[in-house]
Amino acid sequence: MQTATLSRVAVGRESTRDSARRAPSWDRLLLVALISTALVATVFGLPYYLAPTAERVRSPLHATLRASGLVGQSFGLAGLLLFLFMWLYPLRKLFGARRALGSVATWMRFHTVVGLSLPLLIAVHAGWRFTGLIGLGYFAMLLVSLSGIVGRYLYGRIPRSRNGLELSRDEIASNRRSLVTEIAAALGADPVELERELEATAAPAARGGVLGTLRRLVLDDFARIRAVRRLRARWSAPRGSGPRVERATLDRAVRLARDEIRLSQQVALLDATHRVFRHWHVAHRPVSVTALLAVLVHVTVAVLMGQTWLR
Repeated sequence: MQTATLSRVAVGRESTRDSARRAPSWDRLLLVALISTALVATVFGLPYYLAPTAERVRSPLHATLRASGLVGQSFGLAGLLLFLFMWLYPLRKLFGARRALGSVATWMRFHTVVGLSLPLLIAVHAGWRFTGLIGLGYFAMLLVSLSGIVGRYLYGRIPRSRNGLELSRDEIASNRRSLVTEIAAALGADPVELERELEATAAPAARGGVLGTLRRLVLDDFARIRAVRRLRARWSAPRGSGPRVERATLDRAVRLARDEIRLSQQVALLDATHRVFRHWHVAHRPVSVTALLAVLVHVTVAVLMGQTWLR
């Protein structure tokens, strides 16, 4: 009875994972759409963007591609709206677990997509020229985007539920036990022996402060890849006179093992990752505010000087 129940739970969880993999990834589609649009505009105006300033004024593309032109200002307005949208994510986090507002994880994904694509959109708006206040705002935004990549990496190394809320240590332990049970059920193995086999992939805790933690996080990623390859080779080999594990079952077991190893690595570095994440927040916020102020000043000056469609 217990085995049947565990099998139904495993099948249900696997069905949920398969549905998630089949569902369209709107954040990735948005990222591709934004970057592709900016690249197409850049290729179209490449002769204009490569020309010196004096020659740009005489170019037939100047009226369209300049910052106040049809293409230039369209990218500027889109960039402004997306930049302001990014500031909704910190506000969303203040409301906690309120499903009506969407999950924090979903907001985080779209926040990341906008942050990655925004520098390219603004570059097209600026005509790929960055001087004065525009240059200050752009490079502040670029720094925010680059630091956001690090922040997103750290965010992903803290165990979370599907709605983006951080898991407690008890919840992490429960998830790991469930994963071991599912793997054992799939392979027909002893859960105790399987748990020992997975624990052999663990590494000692990191030392050396922020840089040491970051180094260990990256090394863990490569170690997980190697560990999963070893497990796949071991589990795919025939066991005694028994049949080989079916390919679909093996793939599922390996996927679950990857999740379990990831959780094991994350919990081992949980406190250290939290410390690095706090340091990252301290550095990320002032640069973000600087970029926001520079953008608002730029937009205000452009409107007051009549360099927009609003004139």
